[in-house]
Amino acid sequence: MAAADREANRGGGTVITALLIAAGGGVGAALRLALNGTVHRRVRPEYPIAMTIINLVGSFALGFITGLAGGRVVPESWALVLGVGLVGGFTAFSTTSFQTLRLVQERRWWMAVVNSFGMLVVAVIFAGVGLWIGRIL
Repeated sequence: MAAADREANRGGGTVITALLIAAGGGVGAALRLALNGTVHRRVRPEYPIAMTIINLVGSFALGFITGLAGGRVVPESWALVLGVGLVGGFTAFSTTSFQTLRLVQERRWWMAVVNSFGMLVVAVIFAGVGLWIGRIL
């Protein structure tokens, strides 16, 4: 195991790992912006479907990466870069929270419930499926 991997496993990480996580976060945020724009150009939904897609894909990806890391397919340091950096930058829980608040302000109660609780339940399922697939590889 490389020194960077040993350090990352202790939770401290290295400067290089931290920089890679930051870069991954930037890439993830750019991917979120691109996907959000693409969805909204094609669909004008009443429900914030783009953030739902982003959060579900991110939940699956984080579960998958965690499963791969647990099975030693991906080194822990790369799991940090991909999970914390790329997926962390890609997902948008704070955006989803704000969108739920906006739905409440607009008195669109059912949409607000689906956006908050429904997404949480489905995202946990997606994370579990990703974890399961990552572990069996």
